[in-house]
Amino acid sequence: MNRFRITTEPIQINECIDKVSRPAAGAISTFIGIAREFTNGKQTVFLEYDAYIPMAEKQLAKIGQEIYDQWDNVEVAITHRIGRLDISEIAVAIAVSTPHRDDSFKACRYAIERIKEIVPIWKKEHWTDGTAWIGDQKENISYEHKIPTEEEMT
Repeated sequence: MNRFRITTEPIQINECIDKVSRPAAGAISTFIGIAREFTNGKQTVFLEYDAYIPMAEKQLAKIGQEIYDQWDNVEVAITHRIGRLDISEIAVAIAVSTPHRDDSFKACRYAIERIKEIVPIWKKEHWTDGTAWIGDQKENISYEHKIPTEEEMT
């Protein structure tokens, strides 16, 4: 069972939940990131995600390990989609189970923030009036002209 994956297929949130469901868990928190229609006042038609898949999956697993190191009795699953996403489609799904809700909330939030910090996934916005590669997920680095090559990522 691959708990940390990149996919081109639509994400089924119940698959993430099933990966972390267990008798010891009293809480399962989920985060679902979806393609939204408006960003900074611009109407989005669709999004396009790309990734350096081997490194992205390795970094998702690293985030999972960080969560295992910080919280007791935790399970986590993360799936991120790449390719074309229409408005309201799921881009990322995270499920975290713990014995108590507070830890599951905290670990789930930790996961999405770390994804944006360290996972090599890039987003291209397609608006009604043009397109642009936004860059890294925190939108600190622009990839307007190109996304990094695999050699630049390693």
